[in-house]
Amino acid sequence: MRQLSIPGAWVHEPEVITDSRGSFHEWFRASDLDAAQGHPLGLAQANFSTSALGTLRGIHFADVPPGQAKYVKCVRGAVLDVIVDVRAGSPTYRRWEGVRLDDSGHRAVYLAEGLGHAFMALTDDACVLYLCSQGYAPTREHGIDPFDAELGIEWPRDIAPLLSGKDAAAPSLAEAEERGLLPSYAECEAYYARLRTTGPPPAGMRAGEPALIRAGR
Repeated sequence: MRQLSIPGAWVHEPEVITDSRGSFHEWFRASDLDAAQGHPLGLAQANFSTSALGTLRGIHFADVPPGQAKYVKCVRGAVLDVIVDVRAGSPTYRRWEGVRLDDSGHRAVYLAEGLGHAFMALTDDACVLYLCSQGYAPTREHGIDPFDAELGIEWPRDIAPLLSGKDAAAPSLAEAEERGLLPSYAECEAYYARLRTTGPPPAGMRAGEPALIRAGR
């Protein structure tokens, strides 16, 4: 795992072994991620998406706690994967970093809870896998305009973007901050420290929620 310039963001660059039969690589190893982040990834949900050339998904993030950490890999085609620090008060607030994920280099990225995530499909029928620490919860999830001039993300200029209506109508970073939608860096840091001490909560459970209450629902 190689740490990116945004704290809480990592890229996995596996050794790809090839021969006449094809190729083999380890696209996820729990011990490597545990060592990097200091705690296990609590797997609550695994997603799979296919995207036409130019499809742009994001920028998405979730309330913290519990947020939604993601481990993302492209298994067919290629995407430009972008991580954005939307944690208000972070020393790298507003910074973004892009990583090409494709079916030849087989990189994967990990982003901690509270970070924003987006990607654009660089090929037709790009297929992406996501491992998520929490399940989808629409009331806790938010978006930022991927073309916000304040962020200045350098999307490919030779590809026409395709956005959902929801992503196209997302607020700017400044508007989201004004509305109090952004996660606090201090709250994120406190949550990361809790994960390093106690480990991830059971799948689908909000941080700090009593297990017996959850089990009784």
